[in-house]
Amino acid sequence: MYNIDPKLDKPIYLQLYEEIKKDIQTNLKAGEKLSSIRKMTTDYKISKNTVQNAYNQLYAEGYIDSIPQSGYFVSENLYDNFKKENEIELEDKTTDDIVKYDFYPACLSADTFPKKTWLRLYNKVLKSSLNLGIYHNNQGDIELREQIVKYLKSSRSVNCTIENIVLTSGFADSMFIISKILKDETKRIAFETPSYRVAKKVFEQHNFEIEEIYVKQNGIDIKQLKKSKSKLLYLTPSHQYFFGVTTPIANRIEIINWAKENNSYIIEDDYDSELSYNNRPIPAMQGINNNEQVIYTGTFSKSLSPSIRVAYLVLPVNLLKEYKKEFDYPFSTIPIDIQKTLATFIKEGFWERHLRKVRTQNKKKHDIMKSFLYSNLKNDIEILREGSGLNILIKPKIDIDLKILIKEAQKKYVKLYLRNLDEKTEVLSMGFGNFKESKLKVALEQFYIIWEEVKNKQD
Repeated sequence: MYNIDPKLDKPIYLQLYEEIKKDIQTNLKAGEKLSSIRKMTTDYKISKNTVQNAYNQLYAEGYIDSIPQSGYFVSENLYDNFKKENEIELEDKTTDDIVKYDFYPACLSADTFPKKTWLRLYNKVLKSSLNLGIYHNNQGDIELREQIVKYLKSSRSVNCTIENIVLTSGFADSMFIISKILKDETKRIAFETPSYRVAKKVFEQHNFEIEEIYVKQNGIDIKQLKKSKSKLLYLTPSHQYFFGVTTPIANRIEIINWAKENNSYIIEDDYDSELSYNNRPIPAMQGINNNEQVIYTGTFSKSLSPSIRVAYLVLPVNLLKEYKKEFDYPFSTIPIDIQKTLATFIKEGFWERHLRKVRTQNKKKHDIMKSFLYSNLKNDIEILREGSGLNILIKPKIDIDLKILIKEAQKKYVKLYLRNLDEKTEVLSMGFGNFKESKLKVALEQFYIIWEEVKNKQD
C-alpha cells in the first residue's frame, strides 16, 4: 500500500505519483502492470482524476507506458531495472561545517559593502530607460568601460580605451578567455612560482603545459625566464602573490623585452593594487613604453565585493580580433543591472570614497594582525607576505604540523587555510578582511591558544 495523507499540503496526486515512482525505482520490474485507475480509486478512496493525473505525470517522465485496452505498465526502456542500492543519507553537520572564526584569505567583512548607496543607485538604474528586453554588448556596458578606463589611466597608468576593455564575470573567467584566445598561439604557459592556484588551475583544465619560473628577491628569475620556451607568462609584478616582492622597473623592462623578442604575451595580474597599505602602488607594466605584449587583468572582488562577479581584461589591440572571433555571441556574462549600477557608483564618486574607507579599515586590521603575530609568535613564525591585500602569509620556524593545527582549530570552530609554497613546504594564509576589528582580536587570541596547544603536544 502507498502512503497517502489527505491532511498534507502536498496535492494527493503528487503524493501518489511519488509513491509509485519510488516503487518503480526499488521494487517493480520493467513490463510489470500497474493497478487500474478504478482499483486505485477504490483502494485509496480518491477520485479518478487524481489517479489519472499521477499516471499522466509518470507517463510524461517515461516511467510507465500506456497500452490501449490493457492499462499502464512499467516502461520496458527503464534502464532494464533501477539498481537496488541503498540511498545515501546526508550526514548531520559536524564541527567541520560550523565556523565561528573564519580566517579566509580573500574576504571582506559584511559591513564593508556600501549597501545603502548601492541599493539607491540600483533603484535609480531600474527606474531609468534601461532596456531589459535585449542582449547587451558582449564586451560589457560602454558606460562602465568608460569609467574603468578613466580609473585605470589615473590610478595605474594603464594604456587603454573602451575598445580594448573586456568585462568578465570574475578572475577565473578572465583566465578562461585568455586561454581560449591564445589556444592557437601556444599550449604552454610559464608561471611565477609560487603563484595563485586558481590561475594555474584554469590553464591546467584547458590542457596547457605548465612551466615554473621561480621568484627571487626582485621578482621572477630573469635568467630562467630567458631560457623558457613558453609564449605566455603569468605574474603579479606589483606585489608578488606569495612573497609580496615588487618587480623593479629595470626587471619589468627586461621581461617586456623578452616578450617582444619571443613574440610572447604577459598576463599582469594586478590583484590587490587598491589595497596597498604602506606605499602607493607603482604603475602597471602594461603602460610601459606603450608595449603590446601585456594582458592586464583586474577585479572588483578584493575591494568592493566578490559576490557581484565583475572583473576586466585590457587586451592588446592585436588580440581583440581573436577575442571577437572566439566570443562572437551577442551578450555579456555579467547582468546589465549590475554593470549599470557599478558604472553609476564610479561616475558619481562613490568608488573613490569607498576605496579610501576600505583601505583605512583593512590597514587597521592588517596592523592588528601583524602586531599580534610579532608580539606573540615572533620566535615561532616568519611573515612572508604583508603590507597589502586581505591576508598575511606566515611560515613556521618551529617544527609544528600544520595539518594537525587545522584539525585542532576545526574542533574549536576556527577555520585556517594552508597554501603550498612549494612541493614540500606549506604555509598559513591568515585572512583578516572577514572580521570586524573587535572580533579580529578575539579570533587571534583563539588562534594563539590553539597554536600553543598543538606546539606543546609536539614538544
